Amino acid sequence: MKISKNLIVNERIKAKNVRVIDPDGEQMGIMLLEDALKLAREKNLDLVNIAPRAKPPVCRIMDFGKYKYERQKKEREARKKQRIITVKEVKMRPNIEKHDFMVKVRNSMRFLKGGDKVKVTVFFRGREITHSELGRKLCRQLAEEVKEIGDVERQPRMEGRNMVMILAPK
Repeated sequence: MKISKNLIVNERIKAKNVRVIDPDGEQMGIMLLEDALKLAREKNLDLVNIAPRAKPPVCRIMDFGKYKYERQKKEREARKKQRIITVKEVKMRPNIEKHDFMVKVRNSMRFLKGGDKVKVTVFFRGREITHSELGRKLCRQLAEEVKEIGDVERQPRMEGRNMVMILAPK
């Protein structure tokens, strides 16, 4: 069950009737707000409105302080596990030498192994733009070299005077 961040608790609930769920997750039915609040206080817990848009609103009897603490703990864990994927760029020209191309392949492999995406840019100068097939061939060749550790996320396509292809780690 997805519970929104800004919850309405206890006396802040404005509805007359509410559908109540007990701490174990069992439905107790629809009752007056006063009765639900009284029931929550008897158990030394809070009445939390978890679905304010429902008719009638759904309220759960729970320890709100403990719930907030658990939610913050989960958010901290999620932030720790979150990894920002950066896009590294490899630039080359259509008439690149074999050794230079292999250096670009090694760099691309290193970036992909590090979990980063690789933006392969082949830039054309002057009349080279008329031979865009050379750039496409170069991109396919690089994709073939790194196919064990990376997939083509975006096929090579022209963007102004550059041909761009994006590789993503597997």
